[in-house]
Parts: sequence; structure tokens; C-alpha cells
Amino acid sequence: MEIKDKNILIMGLGISGVSSAKALKKMGAKVIINDAKTEDELSDKIYELKGLDVEYRLDSDDIDLNGIDLIVKSPGIPLDVKIIKKAIKENIEVITDIELADRISTNTFVAITGTNGKTTTTTLIGEIIKKSDRSCRITGNIGVGILWEIVNSAEEDIFVIETSSFQLESIKKFKPKVSLIINITPDHIKWHKSFENYIQAKAKIFKNQNKSDYTVLNYDDPLVKELGSKVNSNIVYFSKETKLDYGIYIEGDNIVINDGEKVTSVMKYNKIRIPGKHNLENSLAAIAVSWVMGISIDAIKSTLATFEGVEHRLEFVEELEGIKFYNDSKGTNPDASIKAIEAINKPIILIAGGLDKGSDFTEFIESFDGKVKALVLLGETAMKIKETAINKGFFNICIVENMSRAVQKSYELSEKGDNVLLSPACASWDMYQNFEVRGKDFKEAVRKLRGI
Repeated sequence: MEIKDKNILIMGLGISGVSSAKALKKMGAKVIINDAKTEDELSDKIYELKGLDVEYRLDSDDIDLNGIDLIVKSPGIPLDVKIIKKAIKENIEVITDIELADRISTNTFVAITGTNGKTTTTTLIGEIIKKSDRSCRITGNIGVGILWEIVNSAEEDIFVIETSSFQLESIKKFKPKVSLIINITPDHIKWHKSFENYIQAKAKIFKNQNKSDYTVLNYDDPLVKELGSKVNSNIVYFSKETKLDYGIYIEGDNIVINDGEKVTSVMKYNKIRIPGKHNLENSLAAIAVSWVMGISIDAIKSTLATFEGVEHRLEFVEELEGIKFYNDSKGTNPDASIKAIEAINKPIILIAGGLDKGSDFTEFIESFDGKVKALVLLGETAMKIKETAINKGFFNICIVENMSRAVQKSYELSEKGDNVLLSPACASWDMYQNFEVRGKDFKEAVRKLRGI
């Protein structure tokens, strides 16, 4: 795809926007940046582009598109905003960064999606690839803009890409060598308008694949398994519960690979370093991807035995007077937080709440099952979660105004042997720029408890 001298509009100056701007300028494009935020609000991002000849059209959600050849939008910007509607009417193509990356690159792409476990699984796959002495870049929705990585990569670099439903919604030609769907549960319903639309967005990850490619699917997830009928590439399933004729599953205490002719043991599943049933699922998915890429069992086994997880996902923070604090800020929907509650020992003081994405919290409250002894709520959904909890017979609830108070209150409610868990079951955008900032605020508040 020819980029040089094209007028390209970047919508949204977040991580992907900064990465796209730097990459497109390096490729010789004329870059125009639009964001509804003001210059003051975007000062840190603008500073990252200091010295680059780019044009800013800020503090606006409706600008003149005359002369624009292509729009690269931030994944989180909906397709029904004024500028995009106008662009479609004027036959200006609108894509996201992963679509453009595919068009300008010949690198091998491994694409991962799912409602939960994307970041952990993406990072784990990347670490396995590195262990096999191959060159690898871990990018995408994981917080590393892909385009700047692409323009600075070597041809042999493998790109392991965490892809969100927001990114996948707008793809047209994006074609990974290996795609993976870990699981699908209701999320981002307000953005996608319906759960069915959300499922279809996830399914676009394998839309352009063919028989030279691989699609890895979760056999235990009915929605994901059902998508297998729409796949045109080679399907590999993984399962915690079922013995498969072809794929990765559990046999006794062992994780095994069945290639259709013989069964090969990988390792005992209790030797996986990261805790929780959900991380066993993530590990099986990572093994399946690594296997189809021809990576040795030794490299897979060695990585799984040492990989400690990622920041903000069941991250141990501190122990104070016998009370342990865990940061699961990455738990941005009820299903993710249910998995966190399952992974942490009782008794739990749970901090939750945040942006309302239209989620139902009934199953979230039901998952407490005697493990959660107190609930500390904050953010936009605090009252909604409280009402659901009361309706389900859970009454030990406090509502606080900020994270510092949430941590202090949780500490007051705790005693030796308890676990304080931040797992919001909600997005962070009502109070924070992203879940990373929320998690760091939690950790800072915990450390202030004893003046660390």
C-alpha cells in the first residue's frame, strides 16, 4: 500500500494514535491528527510527537475532510460518530492500525482475541516464541502501538498481536498466520449495540484466513466452538474438559497434544506458574498456538514453568499484618472478575465498580459463594452493583468516593489471613485514563498504608 505523500487523518491521540503518527511520518505521509480533547488535555501525547511535522485539529468531533485520502481511527472510537459517517459518505476509507499494519507488512502475524485472558495469553505466547530463539514483538491492544513497531521491524520478526473487538470491527483484509479466540462472554454491549454484533466482531479475526493458516479455538466455550463452522483455515481446538481426537487437552495430570496419530505429553498442568483455572485455559491456548508454529516442547514447557503473569492481572502487591493485597485492575468485566474471585483464597475483601458498559452483575455476585466477606464499591456502577448484591442477599457493602478510600476501608474491614482484591468487573474510564492507571493508583494506595 502506497503511503508516501498521502494525506492521512488519525482519529484519536492515544497509544495507537501516537504510534500511527510516528510511523506514517517515517513513511512519508502528511499526517493530520483529530481528537475531541483539547491541547492541554493531550499535552503528554503531543510532547511524544515533538519535532514531527503534523497538523492538529483538536477539540472537535466534526472537521473538514477535503483532501483526506485515508482515516486511521483509534479502536475505541465508534463507527457512528460524525466524522466517520461523513467519511463513508465521501468514500474515504476508515480503518484501524492493525488493518494498516497488515497492508504495509510482510511479517508473520499471530492474532489473539477473546473477552478475557487476551493480555496474559498474548504475553505468554510472545515469551514462548522468544524462548525458541525467534525474534518476536508483542503489540496491539496490549498497550504497544503496532505501526511504529512495524516500521522499525526486521522481516523475520513475528508479531504477536492482542486484538480487541473494537479493532476487529473495522478490518477488511487483515490476515494473521495464526488466529486465536480464547473465550466469548458479554462485554462492550453498549459500543457494539448487541451481543451478537460483539460475537461477529470477534469472529472477524479469522475472516480472511485460508488453508495455509491456522485458527485456534476453545472447545469448552459453546460460542467459540460454534464459530468453527465459519472457519476456512485449519482448526486446532484446546480443552480443559474433553479428550480431543486432534488438539490440546488434559489427560490425567498432564497436558497433551494429539496430532491425530500420536499423543505427546507437554507437562503436568500443576507445574504451570500462573495460578487459577482461567490461566490453565490461557496456557492451553498458548500451547496450541506455539505447537502450530513449530515451537519445541522444551521451549513451551520451560516458559510455562517460569512465566509469572502480567501487571494488573492477579498481581500480588503487598502483605501487611497478614493481609494480602492483589491488583486485578485488568478485570474489566464481570466474567474476568469471577475468574479472579475463583483464583484467590477466601476470605476476600473485594473492591469493584467503574464505568457502566451495560453489564449484568447477577452472576458476578453469585460467584461470591461464601468467599467474599465484604464488598467495597466505587465509580459509576457502585449503586447498580449494590442493588444487585442486596437482591441476591449480600449486604456487607460500602460505597466510597475514590481508590485511596477504597483501599483504606478494605484494610479496616480486614483481619489477618484475609485477601484484599481489586477486581472491578468494569472498565476504568469513568475515573481513569485506562485500567493500568487504575491499577497503579491501587498499588500506590496500598503502599501508603505503611508508608512504603
